Amino acid sequence: MWLSFLMPALSRLACRTYYRLTVAGASVPRTGPVLLVANHTNSLLDPPLVVVAAKRNVRFMAKWTLFTHPGISWLVKAVGSVPVYRQQDDPKLVAQNYDSFRDVHVAISQGYAVGIFPEGISHSRSRMQPFKTGAARIALGAAEKTGGAFPIIPVGLVFRDRRTFRSAARVIVGESFAWSDLATRGAGDKEAVRELTRRMDTAMRTVTLNLHDWADEQLVRCAEQIWRAELGASSDPRDEIDRLNAATVALARLRLGEDNAWRRVARDLRAHDRILLRLGLTPFSLQERVRREAAVQWLLGRLPALALVPLEFLGLLLFWIPRELAGAIGVRMARSEGEDAVPTFRVLYGGVIFIAWFLLLAIASSFLIGAWGGVLVFFALPAIAIGALLVGDSRRFSWAVMRRFFVMRTQRVRVQALRERQRAIAQRLRELFFTT
Repeated sequence: MWLSFLMPALSRLACRTYYRLTVAGASVPRTGPVLLVANHTNSLLDPPLVVVAAKRNVRFMAKWTLFTHPGISWLVKAVGSVPVYRQQDDPKLVAQNYDSFRDVHVAISQGYAVGIFPEGISHSRSRMQPFKTGAARIALGAAEKTGGAFPIIPVGLVFRDRRTFRSAARVIVGESFAWSDLATRGAGDKEAVRELTRRMDTAMRTVTLNLHDWADEQLVRCAEQIWRAELGASSDPRDEIDRLNAATVALARLRLGEDNAWRRVARDLRAHDRILLRLGLTPFSLQERVRREAAVQWLLGRLPALALVPLEFLGLLLFWIPRELAGAIGVRMARSEGEDAVPTFRVLYGGVIFIAWFLLLAIASSFLIGAWGGVLVFFALPAIAIGALLVGDSRRFSWAVMRRFFVMRTQRVRVQALRERQRAIAQRLRELFFTT
């Protein structure tokens, strides 16, 4: 556990560098026993994301094969993970789970936060997989030592494109749910285990996006955004997830042929979304009334940021080689673990590659500007890398805003027609499946 005290800081660095990350929802208690349950679609990057949301150190349960993995085992052990022996890995070792569960029970009773992924596998599917009963048995077993129920908090991990560097990722922390009526029944009570597993599943569905197919994602997101833009719905991420899942259910009815009205809305949504993408607009930007004076003020305010654009190009020049190398190695190393492990290996090996690259450039610089100059370069390079990332994000946002301004000003008739169509779609969505 020698690295566990650095886990929160390292998690923030890794997750906020690879993703444009937002954390929303409830707060995790900063002290005392907590069981954090999360969905698992991103291999070893999921635990750091949970740690970022928890804002405290968290001990995780991990499949025992990671403890022998040549490239990962040192990290899994260093952060104090507890092994889980799965039937599909080696049936002969399953009995050792007794010792693992006992260790977790003790950790929770001592006031630790413990993280677990009840699906039991990391996967790249579009929705949660059926929960195993291990998480419920752990909670019930720990309750015998703590003297009663403690917070079980659902944590939803939602990605736009988890493999892509600097794509959007969101961590949604749900509210703990009641289970004190089950806490005294013990891990041996099969009915209590089933009921607690069911409650965990229900809680997790309030903070996760569960699509029937990845192809549905853009459509349901467009429906949710139109609803929020036109009808002023809550922007709370948990409410957003509810609306996205409502649209997913409606799509399921469409496929079963139960709702012809939704079929027509789906067709109009796809057409509307294609036009918006082509014009660089969003359902929210259609609501804007763009005035020339406001645009000029906005542009003047962005001039200082535009002056930093050379920093982005400097970053591209300095770090193109390690970035491409980390990406290629990440894909290669993930072949044995599956597609969901690609970001994990990119981050893990990328950290090593970038540190080595910083050191190499610093040594090269020392021959030109002296030893202390090389030291200065070594510590300046990470700041340049992070600054280039931030400037790049800002530049892309600025370009998108400027493009929207010119479209809104030069294609007013077309934009007005899109506004009217969007209002009509929102009204039909209200009638079909959304609640106020």
